[in-house]
Amino acid sequence: ASVPLNFQSNTPEALTSLLNVLHGKSNRYALTHSRYNRLGHATAPVVGGNLSILYSLIGTNSDIDTRGKILFIEDIGEHIYAIDRMLYALKKSDKLQHLAGMVVGGMTNIKDTEIPFGKTVETLITEITTPYNYPLCFHFPAGHLDDNRAILLGKPATLTVETDRVLFEQ
Repeated sequence: ASVPLNFQSNTPEALTSLLNVLHGKSNRYALTHSRYNRLGHATAPVVGGNLSILYSLIGTNSDIDTRGKILFIEDIGEHIYAIDRMLYALKKSDKLQHLAGMVVGGMTNIKDTEIPFGKTVETLITEITTPYNYPLCFHFPAGHLDDNRAILLGKPATLTVETDRVLFEQ
């Protein structure tokens, strides 16, 4: 969700979503489809957050349980090779295998190296989750973005990824 430091640059939709959460109202986001999305439907609690932080918590007493959950990830300012490493660590620690769904938010200011890595973040995530059959949504408006819609971690949500749109209700 948005923080006061960013209120002036946030979109009206982002601020409305925050007010809805603060007043106990639900949010329903209808989003455009991304060609990287994987179709499907899931209702489950949402867990996750910043990918770098999730990666750093693996194996600690603050590690998250992703089994049967919708995993939300976002990040800012990372190199593509680092995103690749973090995703593989999530996979090796069984964080990606048993999800109900996955939502990829803002991957803001992601950098490549002088010798290009050769893949995009979308390609990395698509490849690492190919063995799994859960809905996958890219370009979700949450993270380090002006259009930073509120998502309540730990609260159930419904994710519906269709051929022409994505619905997220919480």
